[in-house]
Amino acid sequence: MTSLYIHGLGQTPSVWQPVLRLMNTPANCAQPDLSSMVCAEPTTYTNLYKAFAQLCDASAAPLMLCGLSLGGVLALHYAVEHPERVAALVLIAPQYKMPKRLLKMQNILFRIMPASVFRETGFSKAQFIELCGSMTELDFTAALPRITCPALVVCGSRDHANKKACIELSQRICTAELAMIEGAGHELNRETPEELAALLQDFYKKIAPCDSNH
Repeated sequence: MTSLYIHGLGQTPSVWQPVLRLMNTPANCAQPDLSSMVCAEPTTYTNLYKAFAQLCDASAAPLMLCGLSLGGVLALHYAVEHPERVAALVLIAPQYKMPKRLLKMQNILFRIMPASVFRETGFSKAQFIELCGSMTELDFTAALPRITCPALVVCGSRDHANKKACIELSQRICTAELAMIEGAGHELNRETPEELAALLQDFYKKIAPCDSNH
């Protein structure tokens, strides 16, 4: 199985290292860099997803997709379009139907933030604004029944912007279970790597009790 750990917007692939160090990860485990996927194209969600889907298509199936926030949206999108290729799905604080008001508020904040804040992420300020603006119409509600693989939805109890969506998502995917990390916010791979690693290990053992190579 090929395992992909997909970071959120504003993060880099290295953010997964504290989590993965606590787990028995196989050799075929990768953390793609989202910022490198759209460097030659307009930074829209459509182009980002196209590049991400190509990466998944080129990877050996079955796939285990684990994504946080934007990474979770990409993983969810691929799972509903290619359910036959995804063997397990972990969605950490994603939205399955984009909250337009929240995205607009985020873009307003991005516009007043200095460009230097964005440099470490690999995306420029303009790319942040363009990417978020291109996501407003995303809605996977009708496609969620296509997901039949084991799924885990994770959220921090203080992640008020995404908590309701995560609860709903766990209810709409028939194979999903919900895990809430008490006292945690949005970036669980940064804030609570130990708790997140333990949840992932338990989930992988549950879905493949005789196979430790998730």
